[in-house]
Amino acid sequence: MIGTAMALTGCQQATDGAAKPRTGASEEIRGMAAAVGRSGAACVFVKPDGAQRFGHVGWGFQVTGTRTWVYGAVENPSGKLYTPPGGDIGAWHAEGSYARMLSDMSRDAHYPGRSAHPYRGYRCTPSSTSDVTAARRMIRTVEARGFLVGVDPRTGELTSRDCLDATYDVLKAYRTRRLTPAAEPAVPNVWVESLVGWSDRRLTPR
Repeated sequence: MIGTAMALTGCQQATDGAAKPRTGASEEIRGMAAAVGRSGAACVFVKPDGAQRFGHVGWGFQVTGTRTWVYGAVENPSGKLYTPPGGDIGAWHAEGSYARMLSDMSRDAHYPGRSAHPYRGYRCTPSSTSDVTAARRMIRTVEARGFLVGVDPRTGELTSRDCLDATYDVLKAYRTRRLTPAAEPAVPNVWVESLVGWSDRRLTPR
């Protein structure tokens, strides 16, 4: 239960602190900005210093056959353990080019509130499978289902519906290849490090 409560902090506003550079980065994703074809691609954005350094994550995926990306996150600005469905969980999403996505995420351009600092890193992977329609449907689901880390007051079960669950569920619906399963509940920074074969880059304001 202690680990559960601490993992919650990964989906709150980030605290001040410098992110450590990653080492041993996985394969580079070349031509991501201009890639157009039948294959898709997906990205995970991370605030590694988010709330006591347990991390916070957001997501992005390419609209197959175009240069358009859809991206967003569940920010949980209140920091509460539980927000019922329909409540304010700081959910947002947007669309744009790959460069626009990186710029927006690096500046928290669509965050419905204020953060101590924006996303600082991102990991991407090409995906030979994709389902944009299902991913868009899942976005609507995660934005409406509320927020939870801990015991569900409706079922009495220990579970989560946090920033990591939103990111994972959207990218799973997209049918992202090499997507590591996310346990409920889990620590965002630990999950991000478990993504095998994804690129690994620092994100700076642009």
